[in-house]
Amino acid sequence: MFTALSRQPCQQTGLRILYKMPAVVTLIFLGLSIAVIITITLVQVNRKEVLSPGLKYGIVLDAGSSRTTAYVYEWPAEKQNNTGVVSQTFKCNVKGPGISSYGSNPQEIATPINDCMNKIKEKIPFHLHRSTPVYLGATAGMRLLRLQNESAANEVLESIQNYFTTQPFEFRGAQIITGQEEGVYGWITANYLMGNFLEKNIFNSWVHPHGAETTGAFDLGGASTQISFIPEETAEASNSTLQVQLYGYEYSVYTHSFQCYGRDEAEKKLLALILQNSSDKSRITNPCYPRNYETILTMTYLYGSLCTAFLRPQNYDPSQTVRISGTGQPALCRAAASGLFDFTACRDRKDCSFNGIYQPKVKGKFVAFSGFYYTVNALNLTGQFSLSDFNSSMWTFCSQNWEQLPFMLPKFDEMYARSYCFSANYIYHLLIHGYKFNAETWPQIHFQKEVGNSSIAWSLGYMLTLTNMIPAESDRIWFPMNPSLFAGLLLFFTALALLCLIFLVYSCVVSRMRKNACHVEHVFAAE
Repeated sequence: MFTALSRQPCQQTGLRILYKMPAVVTLIFLGLSIAVIITITLVQVNRKEVLSPGLKYGIVLDAGSSRTTAYVYEWPAEKQNNTGVVSQTFKCNVKGPGISSYGSNPQEIATPINDCMNKIKEKIPFHLHRSTPVYLGATAGMRLLRLQNESAANEVLESIQNYFTTQPFEFRGAQIITGQEEGVYGWITANYLMGNFLEKNIFNSWVHPHGAETTGAFDLGGASTQISFIPEETAEASNSTLQVQLYGYEYSVYTHSFQCYGRDEAEKKLLALILQNSSDKSRITNPCYPRNYETILTMTYLYGSLCTAFLRPQNYDPSQTVRISGTGQPALCRAAASGLFDFTACRDRKDCSFNGIYQPKVKGKFVAFSGFYYTVNALNLTGQFSLSDFNSSMWTFCSQNWEQLPFMLPKFDEMYARSYCFSANYIYHLLIHGYKFNAETWPQIHFQKEVGNSSIAWSLGYMLTLTNMIPAESDRIWFPMNPSLFAGLLLFFTALALLCLIFLVYSCVVSRMRKNACHVEHVFAAE
């Protein structure tokens, strides 16, 4: 009786099947949990998208001697080799003269600048106003004012600073940049726009162009002119060479700025020299002004600048006026323009431009912008052309009557129209006798205003350099599932899988123990 009762548990097949049912269900849940974990992980990883952090904006105000221009630039926030891929999106010419003209009334600067800033606010997304930096760089006009009256220059900059505290943008300050900085920033702009720093490969990625040659840059403003290029040798006069790092590459750029050799200051000097050599101090003739043109200028206009202060007569009266009549004589104009340069100071040195200034031999192609472009454009020239074409066009233009010029110029403005003949002859001496170009190398100069929609000006180079100091934003990652939901599901099904695994191990152990117990019973029963 005892033996029959002891065998009964091991012989109940239906009961053993009942014990296996939870294990089967647990195994199914384990498989499903693992499948869910693998599925949601693959979906979350493989279907994620890398979102660009968007665009960043910057504003640069080019405060030149004759006017101020505001530029809006934008670039992808992730940048390329620590430098933003910058493009110009908006340009606004501030009405009125350059900021150096406000030395006696600095509080009036805000009104004309504000007109442009209101337009700029509409061009930049509202939510980015606070993070958009604004820079103001003043050039030769303010450099002269600082030398002439430092307190007045400081008051002008302070007035600008006070104005921008009322604006929603992040004002990074107003500064007077050096002539060398102005030159090298112009060089950066020209080469950037011409693709000498970056280009897109077949995979639509930005790369450094293989074997790209840089382009030299000529800038002509109202109070100064700059030459910048990479020479073959840079051993001498290292103070004329600046090191530039862009997109992971370094460049040694020769650059020099000639203060008082901008178009406006050079013309004032020419008129002052003519007046100095004239017996009649109330009336002079100018061979560079068109025939039949007359104007009256004050002594303050002629001698108020530091560039012409050394030519002031002993009986200088700021309020005195002088009548100037144009004679339209190209040959005499060219001879008069030559007197603005001291070519003898170089003493036939090949590494010298004029006034004894060191300059390595010019090399490669050049782009001439700002005043250079506007002058040749008035002569109905643009791009590349021969020296003979330039001289021919200059001669034709300089021989015209004043009444004919409105029909010849694309845009007529008296201040500029009367001066184009002088500017053309001035440029001739600067490039030929100063920088040592000739009929053979002249076509290497490309007279250009802009590339695409971007102006060739030092302000873009300034912005490119400043983006090295603007930190890049990280890429934003988009996932198909909310990260917190993904983490919750992953934790839940992982815990479920672990519980199922623990239950299965427990079931296996219990099953093994039960088999061992049955085996023992059989042994005792046999005895």
